[in-house]
Amino acid sequence: MEALLNPLTTLDEVQLLDTTLRDGEQMPGVSLTPADKVELGHELDAAGVHVIEAGSACTSDGEREGIRRVAREGLDATVTSFARGVQADIDRALDCGVDGVNLVVPASDKHVETKVGSTREDVVGTTVDLVEYATDHGLWVEVLGEDGSRADLDYLERLLGAGLDAGADRVCYCDTVGAAGPERTAEIVSRLADLGPTGVHTHDDLGFGMTNVHAGLEAGADLVHGTVNGVGERAGNVALEEVAIALDRCYGVDTIELERLYRLCRRVADVTGVALPPNKAVGGANAFAHESGIHTDGTLKDGTMYEPYPPETVGRERRLVLGKHAGRAGVAAALAEHDLDVDADELREVVSRVKELGDRGKRVTDADLLAITEDVQGRERDRHVELVDLSATSGGNLPTASVRLRVGDDHRVASGTGSGPVDAGLEAVRAALAGDDGEGDGVSFELDSYHVDAITGGTDAVVTVEVDLSRGDRSVSVSASDADITRASVVAMVDGLDRLLSAAAAEEGVDPETVATADD
Repeated sequence: MEALLNPLTTLDEVQLLDTTLRDGEQMPGVSLTPADKVELGHELDAAGVHVIEAGSACTSDGEREGIRRVAREGLDATVTSFARGVQADIDRALDCGVDGVNLVVPASDKHVETKVGSTREDVVGTTVDLVEYATDHGLWVEVLGEDGSRADLDYLERLLGAGLDAGADRVCYCDTVGAAGPERTAEIVSRLADLGPTGVHTHDDLGFGMTNVHAGLEAGADLVHGTVNGVGERAGNVALEEVAIALDRCYGVDTIELERLYRLCRRVADVTGVALPPNKAVGGANAFAHESGIHTDGTLKDGTMYEPYPPETVGRERRLVLGKHAGRAGVAAALAEHDLDVDADELREVVSRVKELGDRGKRVTDADLLAITEDVQGRERDRHVELVDLSATSGGNLPTASVRLRVGDDHRVASGTGSGPVDAGLEAVRAALAGDDGEGDGVSFELDSYHVDAITGGTDAVVTVEVDLSRGDRSVSVSASDADITRASVVAMVDGLDRLLSAAAAEEGVDPETVATADD
């Protein structure tokens, strides 16, 4: 590994506390079931996360059941529950069987006086009593000064110092509302770290979440709170996976198993329903995607040319994307992946058509590339799904369409109804692909977009219809022209399905007809 870019900490390892199951769940719209918490708990544990805050035992019976189930899994990580500054919360945490508590007490005057209606002296006394109570019951204890970034520093030092003197294992600096900058963070953490083991809990309201983590570590912290993908209320928490990769690549500091980061990001996105932005570090779809011709050419020559670290480091693969910025090297590489040989003139034409499709705002998929190449080379492909016959009626109150499809050696006939003849044709295709009995999901696909691309003038006007279809993680853009808009639409849809099934079969190394009947 190259020399460290900057000094940060004297520690060889920084521990991570994950609060996805508690602070992350406070994100509006996110609600984790006990089963979800167990699944994510295992993923976090497998990645080597040191402490897992499984939830807040004071919330509800359902929440306590989730915490209880995580605690019973025998994870290597320390499993904790959030607890407010009241004994009842510690009792509820004990009832859940956790290893420890994250005891949150008010630190700023705003929280001490306005939120809980208390005094500084009473908060210090209560904190000491609660720490002693929790440790007497065998719990690992971390004391967090809520809104610590806006607290009087002398008082915060006295409050958390009293917690350590009472037997707490560690304390934590909390920038609860993401209001602090790195200078304030460093000032506070340096004072707290002189008292004992100190963690940092940051939010991203000012975009300083990661910066404040680094400032805290440089000032003496040894543990970082975060959530996977940065999920959390308001602007979210610092992203755990970003902390892990940044500490490793820039400072040579170990945290957790990096190769499991992408899997962890995907599972949290799936379970929470919070999609990852494509430009998100580590887990985003574009984190290791290259479209620009110059960048693609450089990356093909040397993977480090336009990447800070190999994608395999976090369990990913590099992806070359084709679009308006594609160059010859990228297109040639994509064709080589499909074992397609083209000469110089053919490659020039394929690149031109890829750019043309990209100029129309389309992402050029593998299926698109194969179709373009077939057309440029004048090759006839073996079709596995083909429209044999179509009839449609739009008179009356219920538009109806009937289709006959050839699927491999099988002919399938079905009809459908819809809000118009085109919609009826789509339903007829779905029914034909559902199987002989016309029931079930059949070959599932989505019509992502549909529009009329061009209409010629005159009484013999020809309509060009373009559709975007997807099946799983594959998609394709297909157009068809005809004097009949319904026929053009159905031909385009069937052609797109044929290309999707052919691309899937090529990737899986099976006959396309097998793919076409796999869902029947």
